[in-house]
Amino acid sequence: MAANKKVDFLKTLNSDEAASVLKTLLEAQPDLEDMAYDIAMKVTCNVDADEIMEDVFRELNGLDVDELFARSGKTRYGYKEPSEEAWEMFEEALKPSIYEMMKSQNRGLLSISKIYCIGIIKGLLKFERESCSEFKDWATDAPLEFIDRVIDEWRKVSPCEADVTEVILIAEVLRNNDA
Repeated sequence: MAANKKVDFLKTLNSDEAASVLKTLLEAQPDLEDMAYDIAMKVTCNVDADEIMEDVFRELNGLDVDELFARSGKTRYGYKEPSEEAWEMFEEALKPSIYEMMKSQNRGLLSISKIYCIGIIKGLLKFERESCSEFKDWATDAPLEFIDRVIDEWRKVSPCEADVTEVILIAEVLRNNDA
């Protein structure tokens, strides 16, 4: 097979297939482990708080009030308050970002986790200040309350006290900025 066809074929692998190829390659060529680790660190550590902010804002701003109404109200199990369901949808929208934050902590990448925490806070505040979403009216206090929840979740893995103080200070400054 020509080199270009091989590269084209490799590009078609899904994530499970690519992981299996990498595992097999590292088993066959253990000397590539350091290189694979360096590449993985570059990929996973390339995060930016402003990009995370935009991702969080996009997720929250994309919450649909029609979906809220479809998921709330009278059900065969009783009644679900729209405001209660709005909070659940809000939390669901934040889960991927919080997951990435916690995954970074579990990997020992505390500085990356801190960047995620700050980015999520910035995204919550951007949603609070800039969103014109009709959904926002159903979860009025959620953005500001979730700032505290995100910080609490981040603190569970015991970042150093200086980082905790810094993140809390950043959150307070951002909350009071343009308030």
